[in-house]
Amino acid sequence: MTVEIITIGDELLIGQVVDTNSAWMANVLNDAGFRVVRKATVGDEANDIVKAIDEARRRVPVVLLTGGLGPTKDDITLKTLCRYFDSGMHFSEEVYENIERIFRNRNFQMNELTRNQAMVPDKAVVIRNEAGTAPCTWFEDGGGVLVSMPGVPYEMKWLMSNEVIPRLKKKFHQDVFIKHRTCWVAGYPESMLALELADFEQNMPPFVRLAYLPQPGIIRLRLSAYHGDEKTAAETLASLQTQLREILNDHIIAEEDKSLETLTGERLRAGGLTVGTAESCTGGAVASLLTSVPGSSDYFIGSIVSYANAVKHKVLGVPEEDLVRYGAVSRQVVEQMARGALKVLGCDYAIATSGVAGPGGGTPEKPVGTVWIAVAGNGNVTAKEYHFTVHREVNIQRTVNMSLLMLLEALN
Repeated sequence: MTVEIITIGDELLIGQVVDTNSAWMANVLNDAGFRVVRKATVGDEANDIVKAIDEARRRVPVVLLTGGLGPTKDDITLKTLCRYFDSGMHFSEEVYENIERIFRNRNFQMNELTRNQAMVPDKAVVIRNEAGTAPCTWFEDGGGVLVSMPGVPYEMKWLMSNEVIPRLKKKFHQDVFIKHRTCWVAGYPESMLALELADFEQNMPPFVRLAYLPQPGIIRLRLSAYHGDEKTAAETLASLQTQLREILNDHIIAEEDKSLETLTGERLRAGGLTVGTAESCTGGAVASLLTSVPGSSDYFIGSIVSYANAVKHKVLGVPEEDLVRYGAVSRQVVEQMARGALKVLGCDYAIATSGVAGPGGGTPEKPVGTVWIAVAGNGNVTAKEYHFTVHREVNIQRTVNMSLLMLLEALN
């Protein structure tokens, strides 16, 4: 079953707001057995919305819209849909009661603009939005379905998970099952990995696809099977994943579709271990990523952002003479930062980073992109030097990823 997603809003087109809705929707739709074939973004113009809907409905039986359902004048999606489906509107007491409930919980006063959100199309099934004031509307016409949801991410997610996907699965029979297997691979540039797997790809069954999803320092390989028999799809992927393991060996760091920070957290929690960070060039980015995982307080102790050499010396105990002799970006200093973090934070493992993130600050001996990372714990300290790019954001992200990879290696 194929789906097209349309996101609506001028703010998306001018880059003021990043469209995260369609990415999340595509992911959960895929898990539910629906294949997203196209995503489109249009502004708050009725004719553009109508044109996008027309084009989508010619391609797919299911069209999902987000955005343009607020109470202000630029929120025109619902009126446009009424025009499109030749539908009148009526006042819904149920929707109004939901709005009142939400406003009471937030200690807001009702107003006329918000009251207008209780006006709903005559020809749509209105789905109660427990997470917000704008209702979700479900239109059916000629066997196809169009669903309009709010653009507020947490409202859309609640509606998709609790209402829209269950209703879609009930209405449409699945004649093709979609299954995925994922491997995280380190130590390969994307082009080299593709060459390594050329024969493997050549011999895959025609109903299986292999996707390369690179991140700084690591690559996620996703095997996807599209087959009418769910068991065949699952067994084929299991066999192919075994083959990948035999080809790539130790380069595979995980075989789960989880983020690097989640995998790291699970490994720490399973061992009853704790971690902290001492960060210079990353400015707390390693700590931020680790603590983005719910429940990270089980294993994350704290962070020392030792951007200045004075903090490296006074807090982490790095001798001043070593900072002068070797420089902050050196094996000697980063190893002592990691040991200092163990002592100050009282954690089992510590990550330390120091480098030249750029765009300035490089020297002929230590150009921009030079980074040292150390991981200390279990009586050992391991330090590695990396040479990344001239781009600051990329250097920081690569340093963060390589830090977690080094920690995972130390935990093995």
